[in-house]
Amino acid sequence: MSETLQTTDAAASDADLLAQTAIAVRAAGSALRERFGEVVRYQTREELMGALAANDDAALDILRPTLTELRPDAGWVEDELDGGALPPGEWWVVDPAEGNVNHLHALPEWAVTATLVRENQPVLTAVHLPLTGETYTALAGAGAHLDGRPLHVSPTADLGLSIVATSQARPDEDENVVRRVGSSITAMLIDALVVRTAVPATLHLTNVAAGRIDAFWQFAGARADLLPGALLVTEAGGRISDAEGRPWTPQSESFLAAAPGVHAQAVATLTR
Repeated sequence: MSETLQTTDAAASDADLLAQTAIAVRAAGSALRERFGEVVRYQTREELMGALAANDDAALDILRPTLTELRPDAGWVEDELDGGALPPGEWWVVDPAEGNVNHLHALPEWAVTATLVRENQPVLTAVHLPLTGETYTALAGAGAHLDGRPLHVSPTADLGLSIVATSQARPDEDENVVRRVGSSITAMLIDALVVRTAVPATLHLTNVAAGRIDAFWQFAGARADLLPGALLVTEAGGRISDAEGRPWTPQSESFLAAAPGVHAQAVATLTR
């Protein structure tokens, strides 16, 4: 049966809403895949921003009307660098081209994400990787899945045997944050087996949820690149906190997602 978007009203269950959200991110991903291939050349910051915006707009032309129809009263957040708490109620937190700069450089690590946040808690998320065709989904209290198959975090209990990952600080980041990123990478290079450093954060977090890597950390993260993965990892049995091991919220200054067996060890490394 072909995927046909069906209108749902406000009384639709979250499970039904997640299914429709997954269809929407796949449709947006198809639009971005058609734009993917050659490296996009730019000579100025303005040209770069224009190319990024063109990709965002191609996906948003599908996502915004579709998700608005699914949840007409929900607010809308699409600023991928925005952070902090949201006002009360429901909000769509969307990254139309997560890893957009990779897309422009003909690199494969990019995705489309849409997360519904209710009273500042993510309740459902869909993450689609157009080049592989994979769709990761999570529903609060109902688990995380990859194309319908349940996800489970790694059983690893030794950080010294772990693959860990982090994302680069955002452009124009505060120098103190950049230095903190650097020192944390050094600490993990000493304590962990392998350290991966790349953007975007969401793809690392899908790997944590799938048990492929054992921990991910980031400083000064934004809502759009952490909320989808936070729900995926939590529903796959992982632990979420800030880098000091305290409960994580969108206002936190750091983020850590890990398999339960290495979470405390990762905290000890990041706070050493």
